[in-house]
Amino acid sequence: MSLPIDSTARQRSIRLTDDIEKANGHTHDHLHPPEQGFGVSQSIKSPGTESQRRRRDILAETLRIEEGKEELIRFWDQFMRKGKKKIGVVDSLRAFLFSSWLNVFVVCIPIAWVSHFKHWNPSATFTICFFAIVSLEHLFDYGGEQMAFYLGKDLGDLAMITLGNTVEATLAFILLKRCELVLLKSTIIGVVILHLLFVPGASFVTGGARIIQQDLHPHLTQLNHTLLTIGVLTLLLPVAFFAAINTTYQTGTTAPANIASILTDDLRRKLLQMSRGLAILLLIVYVCSRIYLHDPPGDDDDLASAPLAPEALKEHVARLREQDPEVNQFVCMGILAVAISLMAVTAEWMVESIDFVRESGHIEEEWIGMILLPLVSFAADGAVGVVYFIRHMLRHFFQEPIPPATLAKGEAIDLSIQFTLFWMPLFILVAWWTDKPLTLLFDLFEVAALIGACFIVNYVTADSKTNWAEGMSMVIFYAMIALCTWFYEGQPEILVLSACGTVADAITNSTDSV
Repeated sequence: MSLPIDSTARQRSIRLTDDIEKANGHTHDHLHPPEQGFGVSQSIKSPGTESQRRRRDILAETLRIEEGKEELIRFWDQFMRKGKKKIGVVDSLRAFLFSSWLNVFVVCIPIAWVSHFKHWNPSATFTICFFAIVSLEHLFDYGGEQMAFYLGKDLGDLAMITLGNTVEATLAFILLKRCELVLLKSTIIGVVILHLLFVPGASFVTGGARIIQQDLHPHLTQLNHTLLTIGVLTLLLPVAFFAAINTTYQTGTTAPANIASILTDDLRRKLLQMSRGLAILLLIVYVCSRIYLHDPPGDDDDLASAPLAPEALKEHVARLREQDPEVNQFVCMGILAVAISLMAVTAEWMVESIDFVRESGHIEEEWIGMILLPLVSFAADGAVGVVYFIRHMLRHFFQEPIPPATLAKGEAIDLSIQFTLFWMPLFILVAWWTDKPLTLLFDLFEVAALIGACFIVNYVTADSKTNWAEGMSMVIFYAMIALCTWFYEGQPEILVLSACGTVADAITNSTDSV
């Protein structure tokens, strides 16, 4: 009878460890120590010491290789669901189809195509594309949840976070392609603030309505505080750099006081070089954080096994290992690939049709980028959340209430961290490759709002516990930002430095428009 993989790996590790101990001279016959001669130094090495050290290093390297092989085998067995029930194609398609009522909006996809090519009213095209993206976004969420059964907790979380940012990243790439850099920057800030304040705040309100507090993983919370802070403060550096230059020129005795004389192609070149270097450094931070989360130091192979991990998190990991998914992994990946392609085209048409909102003159462009577009990307999750809340309240009053969850849902904060440390630097590098003048010099109001959001989130989650009152405070602060943004027209210097073409031409165009 063959032993399980974990048992085989454990016995092999024990044998290799014994060999290493023998190579170090730590044998089990310690009851008979070697005789010590008088006046002989114990630091004298025997001729076989060097060979023992080499043998020990070889055995240690062999142990690491064997552990790596066993880990790959365990991952492959989990991905292929070895020894468990296989899911057919028909069952997988049926599960996707009936996964949510939002799938009824899939019919909006072909209608959106017709609306675009037939040049219907822009407001109608925007609305139809909006509902089409709602259905596609839900497919990303459901597909990410199903892939977690095959990828495990760590890679599954990364897949869900990446798929959760798919709509926002696609909108950002479309704006970059159209060289709408000012709108792109405000959208980046709006997406991060939305997933820092409104989404987790609403989750804390609904999740903590019937329990005094909910738990967060302390190790993940501490790491998220650091990652979020460094991502946000990185945006403060170019703003401080630009403000220092501005102050120097205005207070100097020999430099001209006109702000237009400060905005030059040479200044933008310096900002571009600075932004590209900062983007590479942010990517390094994000990669290191993923490595730490996937393979933390110590005997535990994941943070869910840490002593301070919430019990609800451990139960979630066990559920991923024991329960069966609803969708075949290959069918899931195929549907997600098709959904991403459809969403990319639909999002581009929606961005094109949004010009009617900008040309109306009633809504500032800052509000469109910071509030409207991020809310569009969140529409599916918001609709699901509203329906879930209504269903939960009806069940609470008319049926047996569901026990409250003790684990707070803070995945949206991970979405903000990935968007700040991965997607935003990636936009900078893609802009570098496509010769677009995208820098990390953001609007001062946007950066101030983002720093405030970061402060609120870190303060609320500092004790790794949340309640509904703290969640309501986060939602209210998001409403405050949305209110102030409604009246904000934007910083003209950022508009000039973000224009495609020379800075002088941008200054001339802005002067003519005034």
